[in-house]
Amino acid sequence: MKKTFALLLAAVMMLALLTACGGGDKPADNAGDSQPSQSDTTTPPADAGTPEEPAAGGTVGVCIYKFDDAFMTTYRNALEEILKGKGYEPIVVDGNNDQAKQNEQINTFITQGVDALIINPVMTSAADTIIATVKAAGIPTVLINREPTPEQMAAYDRLVYVGCDARQSGTMQGELILDTPNKGDINGDGKVSYIMIQGDPENVDAQYRTEFSVKALEDAGMEVEQLNLTRGDWDREKGQTICANDLAQFGDKIEVVFCNNDDMAIGALQAIQSAGRKVNEDIYLVGVDALDAALNEVSNGNMTGTVLNDANGQAEGAVAEMEKLLGGATYSSGNQSVYVDYVKVTPDNVKDFMK
Repeated sequence: MKKTFALLLAAVMMLALLTACGGGDKPADNAGDSQPSQSDTTTPPADAGTPEEPAAGGTVGVCIYKFDDAFMTTYRNALEEILKGKGYEPIVVDGNNDQAKQNEQINTFITQGVDALIINPVMTSAADTIIATVKAAGIPTVLINREPTPEQMAAYDRLVYVGCDARQSGTMQGELILDTPNKGDINGDGKVSYIMIQGDPENVDAQYRTEFSVKALEDAGMEVEQLNLTRGDWDREKGQTICANDLAQFGDKIEVVFCNNDDMAIGALQAIQSAGRKVNEDIYLVGVDALDAALNEVSNGNMTGTVLNDANGQAEGAVAEMEKLLGGATYSSGNQSVYVDYVKVTPDNVKDFMK
């Protein structure tokens, strides 16, 4: 009888032990919590999954379209700092605004066996070639700043884009004008007459900022008149030259100067001041990026406003998505873009963004 009882007790204890061990198969409540840390406004792909923790360190190839772009200088510095802080070895190269050169750099990184790539394409039209190259090599890749189409990105499931929706920035530029006392119609003739200094028209950001800044005015019921649209290639000197030429041609007819970025806006400001015009009195001027120089001009009343293009937030998001890819995450078609919100910068809130 004692032997039977002992055997029964042992069986019960064994069953309890097996039940306790089996609890490890249940996932933790926060297992899917892999959101980027930079902002609640970032929208992660829905199917990124729960990647494994990536191995510490590793080499990351970073391709920047050109180093002498003011915004991308801020962006790449933030990327390098974040990557180094996490134990990675970033190798950052300058594409010199030459797509053929950047293609060679990407191939060199692949030959060197980098663990991941972060690429700021020189030309979005080259996205097919870039994506095919990294896919063939099987390298986790984050595209930044210049967004390919969803159809292009769908070719590779270890690819994600991190950036901002340029339509939002254009809309905010238009809203900055609508927020002025006369909604941009300085001379009271019932229409807003403007010039547009565009970045690279091949870049989707330039396309959307150009379109949606004006659309915001039209959607608000304003009549608009485009006096001129000229390509400025994101360059300050070109912005100055274009604006000077337009002021000489159109004079007081120009009520608004839209610039696709702040560097061109700073150049335009120099032309405006040289022509004896005064921003926010007889002409309005808006840009995008919230560069330090532009923030100073907004604060001093020399720019109507700008739109924050959050370089630090995007850099944090790019590294976060890279780590998901290194941990094994994949992305399905239509879920390969992560966006960080733009923010309007006005004389009322500019101090919040100044260092």
